[in-house]
Amino acid sequence: IVLFPLVRHSRVRAYESELRAARLEAVPLEPGDPHPLKSITVRRCPLQAVTTQHQRFYIYIYLFSGHFSKPSAAFFRSRREKEEEVGPDFEPWSAKRGEILARFTTTEKLSIVSEKIHWLAPNSTVSEKVRNRLEELDDMEEGSQRELLNLSQQDYVNRIEELNQNLKEAWSSDQKVKALKIVIQCSKLLSDTSVIQFYPSKFVLITDILDTFGRLVYERIWSMCSDSRAMPESFTADDVNDTAKETCLNWFFKIASIRELIPRLYPWQLGCTCHIFIGIQETLPRLTAMIRGIGDPLVAVYARAYLCRVGMEVAPHLKESLKKNFFDLLASFRQIHSDSVQNQLVLQRVEIPVYLTLYSPAINWILQCVSYRAPETLLTEMMERCKKLANNALLLNSVMWAFRAEFVAARATDFIGMIKDCDEAGFPKHLLFGSLGRSLACADPPENERLSILNEAWKVITKVRSPQVTQIKFVDFTKREVNTVLADIIKHMTPDRAFEDAYPQLQSVIRKILNYFHDFSVLFSMERFLPFLDMFQKDSVRVDVCRSIMEVFINALTLEDEKRSLSLLINGFIRMVSFGRDFEQQLSFCVEARATFCNLEPVLVQLIHTVNQLAMETRRVMRGNHSRKTAAFVRACAAYSFITIPSLTSIFSRLNLYLLSGQVALANQCLSQADAFFKAAVSLLPEVPRSITVEGKLRSSEAFLLDFISNFLSTLLVVPDHPEQGVLYLVRGLLNMVQDYTWEENSDAKVRVYISALPLLAAMSQDTYLYAIPKVDSNETLYGGDPKFLAEVNKLCETLIGQVLDHLKALGRDEGAGVRKQGTLAFSLFGCLLAHGDLRNNKLSQLAVNLWNLSHKHGYCDTRNSVRTLEYIKHQSQQPDMAHLSEMALRLSLQSRA
Repeated sequence: IVLFPLVRHSRVRAYESELRAARLEAVPLEPGDPHPLKSITVRRCPLQAVTTQHQRFYIYIYLFSGHFSKPSAAFFRSRREKEEEVGPDFEPWSAKRGEILARFTTTEKLSIVSEKIHWLAPNSTVSEKVRNRLEELDDMEEGSQRELLNLSQQDYVNRIEELNQNLKEAWSSDQKVKALKIVIQCSKLLSDTSVIQFYPSKFVLITDILDTFGRLVYERIWSMCSDSRAMPESFTADDVNDTAKETCLNWFFKIASIRELIPRLYPWQLGCTCHIFIGIQETLPRLTAMIRGIGDPLVAVYARAYLCRVGMEVAPHLKESLKKNFFDLLASFRQIHSDSVQNQLVLQRVEIPVYLTLYSPAINWILQCVSYRAPETLLTEMMERCKKLANNALLLNSVMWAFRAEFVAARATDFIGMIKDCDEAGFPKHLLFGSLGRSLACADPPENERLSILNEAWKVITKVRSPQVTQIKFVDFTKREVNTVLADIIKHMTPDRAFEDAYPQLQSVIRKILNYFHDFSVLFSMERFLPFLDMFQKDSVRVDVCRSIMEVFINALTLEDEKRSLSLLINGFIRMVSFGRDFEQQLSFCVEARATFCNLEPVLVQLIHTVNQLAMETRRVMRGNHSRKTAAFVRACAAYSFITIPSLTSIFSRLNLYLLSGQVALANQCLSQADAFFKAAVSLLPEVPRSITVEGKLRSSEAFLLDFISNFLSTLLVVPDHPEQGVLYLVRGLLNMVQDYTWEENSDAKVRVYISALPLLAAMSQDTYLYAIPKVDSNETLYGGDPKFLAEVNKLCETLIGQVLDHLKALGRDEGAGVRKQGTLAFSLFGCLLAHGDLRNNKLSQLAVNLWNLSHKHGYCDTRNSVRTLEYIKHQSQQPDMAHLSEMALRLSLQSRA
């Protein structure tokens, strides 16, 4: 392919008409149409929950056979039911998992009963299968169960994980019965409360195994419905084929034959989702009734929590089942204080307040499910039923955790009355007030009740000699009321230096106060605030507290590096300093700050930005009145930046600030200062290293350098030539530095810069430039379309394209990566000529065609981009004065690699 040299023609641009033609057509908005700026509601899809690595919601299906094929997002819902789906405002169980495991631990020895599993390879022979079956029968006679005793908590966790892995291996080896036995075995463990304080964590660990089984089974059952006919988007049980229905019923009959309740209940709950193939309306109420047969109240409440998990996932629209679960819980609540439970606690030496906390995760979850998007009438009914129960502190605490904060805040006085009536021995009242405060921190109580709420809470909290009293949540009370709270905290924490054991809680108090008081003067005018700070006598804690206060008032961020963190705090302070219109005083402050913080580079960078903003603000306030005093001040700002920038160690910080400062000087008509900044930037380019450190990692500097040069080129359009330096002296100087710079081996960066410079030169040849700076005459005015100036522009274009074409020829000699780069660069240059060249010229048009063919010669060009480009050319050919593109389009063909 012959590559012709550039013919010196740039297309004449009419920027305003091009802009009008490119504007999108306005379309009237119908009354029912959604507004494009309206927030989008994202809904969680069951399939997405199943296929993620960490299950956020669990799908439980008890079926197997077939292969998995991806269902539609509408698998579980009809169109009407989709409106009732769980939204992103519902906190999933998975978010609570880690907190439960961390909170409920034990040092007691644990035990676990397991069965010996015989593994059978999928391709086993008949004799191997017979032998395996005989071994199983022998184990049944000898007793295949074995009990592992004296396990530490970590040993127990490891054993549970081993069972989880065994389940996966059994499933992958097509031993589905073995997998089922593991699930039943794990379900049995949930009836064991021998180490009762560990039960919530055990529930989490074992249900993880059940979740795994549910996922594995789900991936198989769906394919049984995916026969030759496609399932409708919103299907019912009538749309499911007979094979899936029959298998589903068969396995539910098998589950029903399990004698023990707990091993039968949990696998049945796993099968809830399967009922969507045969109908689910009656399943959840049946399972709710089955839980009534569980005698241990702790085991029963977690079984209900598990059923609510399933119900919220597969049928959140069936609210009645969720409500029935909660009311059944209330009906059996008195069992918690029964003699059998009390005897068990005595044997295990567990106090009743500790025992009651074991219920919190399950009851909180049940209440969250029932109250989700529930009407206030239902919430009120639930609250009234809880009030009628004796020893209801545990339920009351969960109600305040689970109900909407607005509901609790509006009835804060009623809740305080219920708290006062609670039995102190069963559940500490200060914890109840803490839960109430949590809601009040999210929603405001009635204004006329706020002081009485604080007084009632404080009467209880001040009686407790525990650091946790300081965890009360502050609502938006007045300065006087918060000052009273601080005085009481000081009174209770000062004796015996009790504050030394309560630093985390005291820091929490500081954070809560800072959340509600954003006026620095109000905060420090509190009589007890500084004495409260005096309790932080440990140096490291005191520094953390002072830093947290600074962060609130100067909007700084906490970073790992201490020096950088300090710099950010100082920078925030610098941004807040203002002397109004006394710009000289502001500049003097920056001079002093530079001397003070000369060893903190981020602060110096901020100071340079501040001074540049000061120069622009001066220009705005003076409204264009460029008096001698204003000009002198702007030059002083430029001098400040010019002196400070060389002290920075980061070379890209220097380059970018030279460019920014030059732009600011140019905007203020300080041409000589702008010229000095731009020349400094050009002279600094050879010093750019080939690699730099970014966030602790060594990276190539090429991308950063190309980005800077691109920004620089766009600025040079409005920079007038110096009368003593010659035509385009800054552009030539920049390109000379690019030519001499030592680029990475086999890099195309230099050529990409040359291609990037062509649009600039094309813009410089226009009669009217695309953009300009007020009161600054750029080259369009200085030269006024002088033929000699245009000739220099064209000559420089010819030189650049000659360099690019030479590089393309050199790349063609490399049959490997070279031809791929050749195609990419050729297409880039083609796009540049298409956008900026006058393709009515035959030779220039032929050059463009040759570049197109070269870019497609080896089949490495992006076909999608090529098709879109060709469509654009055809579209442009229909515009006025663009008919010549029609002929060129006929000569452009799409080629592929042979």
